[in-house]
Amino acid sequence: MEIKIIKNVMQYNKEEADANRELLKDNKTKMINILSSPGAGKTSLIIETIIQLKDLFRIGVIEGDIASTYDSEKIKKFTDNVVQINTGGTCHLNASMVAKALKELNARELDIIFVENVGNLICPVGFDLGENYRVLVSSVSEGDDKPIKYPKAFIKNDLILLNKLDLLENSKIISDFNLDFFIKNIKEINNNVEIIKISCKTKEGFESWISWLKNKLNA
Repeated sequence: MEIKIIKNVMQYNKEEADANRELLKDNKTKMINILSSPGAGKTSLIIETIIQLKDLFRIGVIEGDIASTYDSEKIKKFTDNVVQINTGGTCHLNASMVAKALKELNARELDIIFVENVGNLICPVGFDLGENYRVLVSSVSEGDDKPIKYPKAFIKNDLILLNKLDLLENSKIISDFNLDFFIKNIKEINNNVEIIKISCKTKEGFESWISWLKNKLNA
């Protein structure tokens, strides 16, 4: 008995992602897909970035979570352009979900859209959303072994942000974080990626992140 496959899931996602890309291009809007483990600091990064850029760019946010509106409510204090996607158990966003959110946001009225993907370093990696750039946020509190344990998460990125730098410099509890080891293992699998060290708490390194972002927005 022959089993017919009507449409491959990944092929369908690619078509949706390409459509998102065209929409963004037509509206001259840039979309940044932000990935990380839970608690690495995606929401804090987005909020501080909005604070620093809100007078220069029109910013929107697509907030992805399995449940709740907790993070989007925090972001809503800094911009009205927020759409929540609750996946109900799915461990990643896909291009179809993002397409619906883009309609809600009205992309033509925005310069940049941040997508806060569902927090993990496995599922979101394989799904193209139609983004212009993919940024991975890792943190000192997670340990220095993440590039070894989750190599695919560190391969397809335009930028890697190492957050919570203040813990690296001040905390005896996690003083065993080996920065050279962390960077070495990233470069072995993604030699061309830029790594910026930041602290959303102290704002250290934020100037470099904002500079990178402005360059991409003006490209």
